[in-house]
This record gives sequence, structure tokens and C-alpha cells, in this order.
Amino acid sequence: MNAQPRPRRTFRRIFTAALGAAALTLTFSGSAQAAEGDFTYVFHDPSGAPHLGHLTDPPSRECITLPQVADEWLTPSAHSPRNFTDATATVFTGAGCRGDHFSLRPHGGHASERLKLRSVVFS
Repeated sequence: MNAQPRPRRTFRRIFTAALGAAALTLTFSGSAQAAEGDFTYVFHDPSGAPHLGHLTDPPSRECITLPQVADEWLTPSAHSPRNFTDATATVFTGAGCRGDHFSLRPHGGHASERLKLRSVVFS
């Protein structure tokens, strides 16, 4: 004789499995949304004075054009990037993550003032 599961017990199992899957999804999606830590760079104002720019806990997998150097015709590129986030930072010579690129390792990857950048994306 084949016993079929009771509808109430089947519903409870499905509900429990769905609730567990939703909890896992929320747990993992929160940690993947942002790189934790700071990313710094040097930019120059219109008078030529250097300033330190920074991004704190930047979003992951999203191109970020550095606001101080967004206009390629009016402002010189930023330089001297330092990556103190927990993600790899890929910096680009052009705005909108275009042009030549270079990767900086997490937790202290850096480059000299010879590396010019206008945008960055974090893995």
C-alpha cells in the first residue's frame, strides 16, 4: 500500500524550503553589493593644487567615473590610486570605464603618479 504525503505536511515542507532559500539569497546578496573599505586617488583642482579623493565602501561591479576628473577635455586625470577595499579595483584611463586599464589588488594595492585614471570598477 502506497502512502501519499498529507497535503498539510507537503505545504509545510515547501514553505520551509522557500523560506530558507529566501534567507540565503538575502544573506549572500548583501555582501556582494559593495566592496568594503576605502579607495583613494589624487586629483588637481582648476588652480593645479592637489587634493585627495576617496570612495568609501564603493558598489561592486558598477563603473564609477571619478567626479572630479569626469570631463576629459577640462580636467587632468587623477593619479596615485590606492585600494584599501576588500575587492580588486580595475582602474581605467577614460571615463565610463573605457580605455586602458590596470588592476589593483585588494587590501593595499597601489600605483604611482604615472598611472592616470578617470574611472574604476570593483570586483
